[in-house]
Amino acid sequence: MPENKPPVPGKYIDPLVDFAFKKIFGSEPNKDLLIAFLNEVFRGWKHIIDLVYNKNEHPGDIKNEGAAIFDLLCTGSTGDQFIIEVQRGRQGNFKERALFYTSRLISDQAPKGKRSDWAYNLTEVYLIALLEDFTLGISRDSEYLHDICLCKRDTGEIFYDKLGYTYIELSKFVKAGIELETDLDKWLYVLKNISQMDRIPVYLRKPVFEKLFSIAEYTNLTKEEKSMYDSSLKYKWDNKNVLDYALQEGIEKGIEKGRYEEALAIARELKKEGLTNDFIARTTKLSIEEIEKL
Repeated sequence: MPENKPPVPGKYIDPLVDFAFKKIFGSEPNKDLLIAFLNEVFRGWKHIIDLVYNKNEHPGDIKNEGAAIFDLLCTGSTGDQFIIEVQRGRQGNFKERALFYTSRLISDQAPKGKRSDWAYNLTEVYLIALLEDFTLGISRDSEYLHDICLCKRDTGEIFYDKLGYTYIELSKFVKAGIELETDLDKWLYVLKNISQMDRIPVYLRKPVFEKLFSIAEYTNLTKEEKSMYDSSLKYKWDNKNVLDYALQEGIEKGIEKGRYEEALAIARELKKEGLTNDFIARTTKLSIEEIEKL
């Protein structure tokens, strides 16, 4: 396995690391940053004025039911709820997990106890997921923002507009600084690249980004925060190291398997030509036993 080197923090912390993401976006003094980011994600069709932070862990209704644990969970001024997640690598049943999270928030809106006056007046629920190192696999082009809702299959007409899933595939966002057009472009560019920068670029000189850069400066963290960030960064790097190694192993095994299958195919053809097993073995590097079984 590749050498596991300790993380070396840059001038700015990486917002896609657990601790850093919650440091930048998950505290009351910084909620203006989260509001600004979410408003750009919704691109004008929804506008958030204010929000409050909720507990990240959402327990089940029964004893043995698992809890839903979110990166960030917020409630807007009109009761709308937002789950904000950072996903670094593909997980099994990833889409199902998103449905489970949002369904939990919807079902919990039902009043507890006996009430006859509740008429299923549900508030809005949205999940926003930042995908760092993988894609959903639902499009083959360069589209990186996927806005998903319940709609009619044949016409695309929206059936229910108070439940939505926004997936942002950061690996597909490859714009350079000079190519940034919208504020959403700028947000995604910062999320992907701030940890590699040594200063705030001129094209990001806006109060909201200046505040973000100030919060994200490593030297502005307390000693305890630096320790928490370093641990979180090391955890991210360790996971990436393991995934990269597993991927390389899979590729190499795939190549070896492909070569083996090719050798078997050649051996079959040579046997059809009536050549001896000894000759076929020398030619394909297969064993006599493997050739005899063909």
